[in-house]
Amino acid sequence: MASQGVVGQSVVAGWGVAVRRMAKHGHASLMRRIRPVEPPASPNSEPVRCILCDRPVPRQQLDWHHLVPKLKGGRETAPMHRICHRQIHALFSEVQLARHYASAAALLAHPEVRKFVDWVSTKPDDFYESVRRHKGKK
Repeated sequence: MASQGVVGQSVVAGWGVAVRRMAKHGHASLMRRIRPVEPPASPNSEPVRCILCDRPVPRQQLDWHHLVPKLKGGRETAPMHRICHRQIHALFSEVQLARHYASAAALLAHPEVRKFVDWVSTKPDDFYESVRRHKGKK
């Protein structure tokens, strides 16, 4: 039975039951994929800011970057613009991110990232352009 809810609240009345049923039957991998929907921002709330360029992130451009890649056991995520997130993954491999660039400060210390941030900071918040893979990435 569906309930009339606002975005951010469970639209399906039996959602909790379904999650408990999945846990009971050993569907842990499916449960990890379930991410609660964030409630809509009220007009007076502070906008989400990108950890790389520190600009406000529009909802349609919001990506969550794993500071340490999931393949390397990372769980902590941070908000980023889609273009910033794609640039990071175009420049660095998962191993490089895990070993050397697991924080915003470490990423910003890299000269190519700094050059990109200086460039993208002049663009509107909802700016997006395709990103090319870096030729030095292994």
